[in-house]
Amino acid sequence: MTTAELTRILRATDLFGSVPAEDLDAVAAASRVRVFRRGQVVCTAGDRGDTVIVVLSGRLKVVVRSADGGQLTLTVVQPGGVFGELAAVDGGPRSADAETLEECQLLLIPQELVHDICARVPAAALAVAQSLAAILRRLTEGASDLVFLDLPRRVAKVLLSQPRDEDGTIRLKMSQEEIAHQAAATRQSVNAALRGFEKRGWIDVHDRVVSVKQPTALAQFAGN
Repeated sequence: MTTAELTRILRATDLFGSVPAEDLDAVAAASRVRVFRRGQVVCTAGDRGDTVIVVLSGRLKVVVRSADGGQLTLTVVQPGGVFGELAAVDGGPRSADAETLEECQLLLIPQELVHDICARVPAAALAVAQSLAAILRRLTEGASDLVFLDLPRRVAKVLLSQPRDEDGTIRLKMSQEEIAHQAAATRQSVNAALRGFEKRGWIDVHDRVVSVKQPTALAQFAGN
C-alpha cells in the first residue's frame, strides 16, 4: 500500500482527520503495515502500548479474558477504525487483548508520532480526547447493560450495534459464539434469543447469517 493510499485512509479517520497533510504523509511513511491471519492475536493485556493501530481491512475484536478462559468482547473494530489510543496516550500497558476475526491489514503508528502531532495540532489532541471519551461512554453503557438488561435485550443491542449495508439492512458477519462474547452469554442462550426474535419476525436467519428485518421493533425491545 502506497504512502498516498495510507494518507487517504488516515484522513478518513476521526482521530487523524484534522491533521495537516504534511504530518499525515510523515505518519504514513513512518508507520508499518502488517497482515494478520484470522484468529491471530495482535496484542495481549500487559503488552507495551507503543503504537496506535488503524484497521485498514478486516475486523478485529478487543477482548478481556478471565483466568478460567471466559471472555468478554468490549468492541469490534471495523475497517477505518482505530484502537490502542489509551496505552499510547498514558504510556501504560495494553488493557485488553486484540484478536482478528478475519484476515486483517493493520497500520501500526509509533506512539511518539502521535504525541508529537497532539503537541503541535490542538485539533488532533481534541480528537484523541474525544476518542477516549467515546471509549469511556461505551464501557459505561456496557457495564450498565450487564447489570440492568436481561440476556435477550443485550443480544438485541449487539445486533443493532453492527454496521448497516448500503440498503440499510444489518447483516451480521459474526457467529453466535462471537455474539455471546459481546453479550456476556453462552452460545446456547444466544441461540434461544435469536429464535425468539425470528418468531416475532424481527430477524431472519438463513444459512447461519442473521439479517435484521425490523430494526425499529428490535430497538424498542432493547430500550434504545
